[in-house]
Amino acid sequence: MFEFFRKHTWRLQVVLAFVVVAFVGTSVYQGYGRLKGDEEATIAHIDGRKLTRSEWEFAQREQIDRIRRQMPNVDAKLFDTPEMKRQSLDLLVRERVSLVAADKLNLSVTNERLQRELMSVPQLASLRRADGSFDIDAYKMMLQAQGYTPAGFEAQLRQDLLLRQVFQGLSATPIAPPAVAAAALDAMYQQREVQVQRFNAKDSADKVAPTDADIEKYYKDPVNAAQFTAPETASVEYVVLDLAAIKKGITVADKDLRDYYASNEQRYTSVEERRASHILVKADKDASADVKAKAKAKAEALLAEVKKNPASFAEVARKNSDDESSASKGGDLEFSARDGLAAKPLADAVFSMSKVDEIGPLVESEFGYHVVKLTAIRGGEKRSFESVRAEIENEVQTQLAQKRYSEAAVDFSNMVEDQSDSLKPVADKYKLALRTAQDVHRTAAPGATGELANPKFLEALFGTDAVRNKRNTQAIEIAPSTMASGRIVKYEAAHQLPLADVKAKVRERVVAQQAAALARKLGEARLAELKGAPATAMSEPTVTVSRANPGDLGGALLDAILKAPATKPPAFVGVDLGEQGYAVARIGKVLGRDPKVADAARAQREYGQAWGDAETRAYYAALKQRFKVDIKPAVLAATDPSGAASAVVK
Repeated sequence: MFEFFRKHTWRLQVVLAFVVVAFVGTSVYQGYGRLKGDEEATIAHIDGRKLTRSEWEFAQREQIDRIRRQMPNVDAKLFDTPEMKRQSLDLLVRERVSLVAADKLNLSVTNERLQRELMSVPQLASLRRADGSFDIDAYKMMLQAQGYTPAGFEAQLRQDLLLRQVFQGLSATPIAPPAVAAAALDAMYQQREVQVQRFNAKDSADKVAPTDADIEKYYKDPVNAAQFTAPETASVEYVVLDLAAIKKGITVADKDLRDYYASNEQRYTSVEERRASHILVKADKDASADVKAKAKAKAEALLAEVKKNPASFAEVARKNSDDESSASKGGDLEFSARDGLAAKPLADAVFSMSKVDEIGPLVESEFGYHVVKLTAIRGGEKRSFESVRAEIENEVQTQLAQKRYSEAAVDFSNMVEDQSDSLKPVADKYKLALRTAQDVHRTAAPGATGELANPKFLEALFGTDAVRNKRNTQAIEIAPSTMASGRIVKYEAAHQLPLADVKAKVRERVVAQQAAALARKLGEARLAELKGAPATAMSEPTVTVSRANPGDLGGALLDAILKAPATKPPAFVGVDLGEQGYAVARIGKVLGRDPKVADAARAQREYGQAWGDAETRAYYAALKQRFKVDIKPAVLAATDPSGAASAVVK
């Protein structure tokens, strides 16, 4: 069976949808990195190996594409955030660290392990035949539709299994003794009665007045620089070659259009449908000659009766037809095209009649004998040439454009490279609009559409040669039968905005910072007062909180309240809430576990899993230290929502 996997067209992504949670698409990044790594800015080093900006941006696009496939209607603005950038960076770094670790640990995946993984996929069970054999052709067809190669599939699946080995020993085997787990869970799920006094920064905003020196100091601090940085931008011009552009240069003679109309006249003729009624005298095709003769004689008698009195056809059908489905409707078969009638002889008879209300000759079919009456005709009209001329002309032009596109695309590609200092020659030759755009960024703006939303085209526009020498990009295929080439007319690198332009924004940030500092000072004074006189009453309401029932307390405040030593209440804790201000909490009572957490066995399992996760995180941190993960400070700042990160992470 394993030989089949070695010989047929496959790739990791197909099976990973069934089998494993992939990291970030390692083989793609490695290949891309080898191609572009030396040309693009290095954003990090891992074990001395470069990680480039291009690889990171590619990872971000892959992450966005995955999310959009799962949630097509998701707001594109959600992707352009520091959090999303950090997430893709973390995944990419984790993948690279894992690869280095697997190599250093000499981990490997045997053929048997790979085969066993594939055979464990539930979705492939349907491809097993009743005798237990595997339907290789169906298997091959299912995955070849994805267009993947055998070598790529086997290498990628092996790699994923390899990466899983790095951490699986820790995450899959956590040890959580009952006594230890019980103590930890008591601390985790216990309840506490608290009173919380808040010192909100916004309440102190009108009490601070930053000076020009304060504002300038904040603005010049490298930690804050990313908040006031304008991204690189470019003014560009570009041309697009597509079928519509080629069609504009194609004219079709009137005679050719008429010839096309004549050879396709059936397409311009509506389907003729006829409505008929019949009386069936049943006689199976295998019936004896005597039975058939009697049936025919009866049918001939009925035919003579209705011909003598055509108005009686429906009544005669109700009383005599052996077709139960139509007899109750007076023999009516409703409207039908020629191929819609069950018996061909019946269809031939209905469509051979020349006028409505005609009763035709007796018809014999495999069901017996039919007395047939034509009751209505519709359709069959042919649209005139003039009414479809525009439609035909567009269709013929499209067909010719499709034939000429391949040749034009080659010439287009050569021209934009051979005459790389201008797009005018190729625009003139193919009568293309020379389009322009300002404030174009390396990454498409949220919600952007069209050519300037295409990642491949943007990547080419901001390539080293295109930026440095303002030359035409290569012809980039941005859609089926659509190519584009562009050039930068004006380029402005990323830079810090002048203080005069952002002074109001800087002042707002300084006010927030100073107001938070004042709130913290007031809160710390109140905390000292309460600790000095524990019996001092607080006017704030008493609430009972736990991790399962946090109330309106969350994040750092709840965590600090539940972690604070409180063996002899009351206990007091102060919590710095950053730009939100400061909070002082009085812990009045420590209660038992929250009754919402009733399943002790489940809680212990979850604790064990949490322990395994913690060990895995610690191991990963040790690997990053060992392999010297060095991320550029500017990259960390760009992925920090607060804009405050600047230290090198190792």
